[in-house]
Amino acid sequence: MTTGEYPTTAATRKPRDSEIDVHGLTHQGKVRKSNQDHFLVCSLEREVRVRLSSLPDHAALSERGERLAFLAMVADGVGSSAKGEEASRQALERVTRYLTQSIQCYYTADAGDDAGFAATLAEAAMQVHADIVQDSAHDPERRGMATTLSLWLGVWPRIYLLQVGDSRCYLLRDGMLRQISRDQTMAAELVDLGVLKPAEAPNSRWASMLSSSIGGSQTAPQVTAYENHWGDVHMLCSDGLTRHVPDDRIRQRLEEMRSSREGCEALLQDALDAGGSDNITIIVGRARQDA
Repeated sequence: MTTGEYPTTAATRKPRDSEIDVHGLTHQGKVRKSNQDHFLVCSLEREVRVRLSSLPDHAALSERGERLAFLAMVADGVGSSAKGEEASRQALERVTRYLTQSIQCYYTADAGDDAGFAATLAEAAMQVHADIVQDSAHDPERRGMATTLSLWLGVWPRIYLLQVGDSRCYLLRDGMLRQISRDQTMAAELVDLGVLKPAEAPNSRWASMLSSSIGGSQTAPQVTAYENHWGDVHMLCSDGLTRHVPDDRIRQRLEEMRSSREGCEALLQDALDAGGSDNITIIVGRARQDA
């Protein structure tokens, strides 16, 4: 687990539901014949309350209660259209149920217990990975299915990001955009080894080859912890956005948006205008203090 570089400040009150501005969307794009992406935004309560999702049966995951934490996830399926869609859908459904079953830790844990939350998230990812691998082994039609998983867990004022694959997490703070996640691709590995220059990685043939995935040949969940501030803008997205829309444009859209929905829709249109060659999924959220 890594810890964010931002300094810790005195904790402030947790945002009320009315102060949370969040939106998510997913789009097939202009080239693909199906959408293998899925997303989920929910509150961790005594059960969960799904706010937005592309999952077909998300109502079954919902039940109201006191909000203890906020959860957002993006998964980008790998494999044929049916296998990739199933992998991303199962990853979100199963990790949500796993965290719900482990909800006791959110009642008793110290919000500053980075190691405890990191272990819970990594364990959830590994369990879902094992389940999908087992399903694939017993069903030839499911062999080869895998997915990325980017999971954002907010336990005010802390954020815990679980990363598997190359779906990204960004933070906009005080006009500065930072990519919190690290792409788990062969291109990134080659950059680390000095074989590729960072500027060469996005256009290399290894840019889309995952070095870690849920259900794939290798999974290496990475958890990053950092602090949340009022006014911070957080974004999760699949690579269908970032392969077409540069960071400067993302920063501009997030800085100028009047609502998270507006930000999502503007970025989606940017990706479509630039070619829309892949499925596109975006979640944008922020806490805005009521006057």
